[in-house]
Amino acid sequence: MRIEHGGRDLRDYLGSLEKGTPVAVEASGGWYWFMDELEKAGLDARLVNPLEAKHRMGGKNKTDKLDAKGLAILLRNGTLPEVWIPSARLRDLRGLMRTRRATRSHTTVLKNRIHAAFRRYGAMEGEPPADLFSPKNRLRLSVAIGRLPEETQRATLHEWEMLDLINRHIGELEVRIRERIGKLGWVRLLKSMPGVGEILGATIYLEIGDVERFPTAAHVASYAGQTPTVHASGGKSWHGPTSPQANHYLRWAFVEAANAVLMHRHTYADQHVIELYDRLKKHKCHGKAAVAVARHLAEASWWILKKRQQYRPPHAQVVAESSSKNG
Repeated sequence: MRIEHGGRDLRDYLGSLEKGTPVAVEASGGWYWFMDELEKAGLDARLVNPLEAKHRMGGKNKTDKLDAKGLAILLRNGTLPEVWIPSARLRDLRGLMRTRRATRSHTTVLKNRIHAAFRRYGAMEGEPPADLFSPKNRLRLSVAIGRLPEETQRATLHEWEMLDLINRHIGELEVRIRERIGKLGWVRLLKSMPGVGEILGATIYLEIGDVERFPTAAHVASYAGQTPTVHASGGKSWHGPTSPQANHYLRWAFVEAANAVLMHRHTYADQHVIELYDRLKKHKCHGKAAVAVARHLAEASWWILKKRQQYRPPHAQVVAESSSKNG
């Protein structure tokens, strides 16, 4: 049956169901509020992986009725592809981190447009600094904008103003993140990993959620999209690129951490992460070696959260013994 959710019809219907009734909910863009309603009604909510559910239901056509019937069948026979449901508090806190990341992406667009305007008209004298938009370089940025043609100058000034406004909002978000998430003991433990600071540590903690849902460290790496796809046939195996079916926020966090390690490699010169990168870089490209570092950090995060201890790089003897056993 079809029920409008704007008024009380939905709550009345959910209230008519027996407490503990299982309900399959497709993980679409608006499942947060619906999950809240189900929890208030005392129902057993089951969040469903829509792609895997479609594969199991089969058929070429897709309608609301077919989807509802297919999910009901999978729920009935116990083959529903369920995914973990974060708590309401965790869902709420994730909004801080995801909004901060989305807002930061707008600053990148604006900075690129301003740089492009300078290149078009040769307005920047000499080599531009590494961070043209830092407070100490504002005078140089203002002088470069003054060399642009009238209308381009006007447009670029608007972009600069928007950039400053966005950065102020990001600063306010980061203050809130430090107050609500940064002081958690779990985040402090994750920050002990190379390349992980306040933002990445909070993101990793919130996106992993309950570490007990991952049986091994490799499962965390797979969930974060740091493991290659595998095709095996006739006793032979081929490893392809990392799978796009992953938690994109977690993938971003570990790749950012790996890049931070490589950008400041002098800080971690004697650590396992740099040795891992250098060893793989001899035979593979930079991208694959960097992903290997990201995978190491993903697996390390599982051990940190599982054992509730700070990051400890693998001991050389342990690594050698593990390699000989696998060989």
